[in-house]
Amino acid sequence: MADDRTYDQGVNDSLSGKGNDLKGKVKDAAGGLTGDSQLQGEGKLDQLKGKAQDALGKVERKLSE
Repeated sequence: MADDRTYDQGVNDSLSGKGNDLKGKVKDAAGGLTGDSQLQGEGKLDQLKGKAQDALGKVERKLSE
């Protein structure tokens, strides 16, 4: 059963990561269009966070196999 929880957590982390990556892309684009460098920076940070979460999720799913 621990493997199922690890797999589920991996899926959740990957989904959260993809959501953060998308949110970051939107913020980055909006900041670029409006000339708001702070919003662009937040977007890039969200993208990095999302990619890290997604990578963690992939590792968790792999470990549960």
